[in-house]
Amino acid sequence: MQIEIWSDVICPWCYIGKRRFEAALARYANRENINVIWRSFELDQNAPRQQPGKVNELISHKYNISLREADEMIARVTAHAREAGLEYHLDKARRGNSFDAHRLLHFAAEKQVGDQAIESVMHAYFSESLPVGDRAALAKLAPGFGIPESEALAMLESDRYADAVRADESRAADFGISGVPFFVFDGKTGISGAQPVEVFVEALQQM
Repeated sequence: MQIEIWSDVICPWCYIGKRRFEAALARYANRENINVIWRSFELDQNAPRQQPGKVNELISHKYNISLREADEMIARVTAHAREAGLEYHLDKARRGNSFDAHRLLHFAAEKQVGDQAIESVMHAYFSESLPVGDRAALAKLAPGFGIPESEALAMLESDRYADAVRADESRAADFGISGVPFFVFDGKTGISGAQPVEVFVEALQQM
């Protein structure tokens, strides 16, 4: 079975969805027969490489809500993350354009370390205040998943894997995907959102 997962590395529900899906996969008897492919999706393709302002300010502006309401939204997602075993520090998150991060993930996938790479980038962004649009900062993560920093930086300074990112996003559009995380089973069945573990377990069993 092939499972494609569209996500953005700066999407808090995507990291939670990743953990919940992994928990479901751990319960699935035939998990060795499942091929998971991570697909790129940008929440904001027009975001600047470095985006000023705190996350609560950006949420307040995006949804036209008060800062207090934005803080409450952040508190809720942080609580869900904690339940999934994740530690979020969204008050310190350094937003920006995630395109280069997605290119790095494609580079890592080609080297058979894609799973380690996406985990490293998401953890760094949500827990360690990684400036996600900073190429040098992204390259410093690379040795942690087996790619020399200099090699990662050279790739990021080029335009390599840009077509791969756009191809993922075009495929998402073909499926009608407008939000992430989104899980597609064998190109047929789709599950939207960071669903409870039991929902993923049931989907795996049905497929």
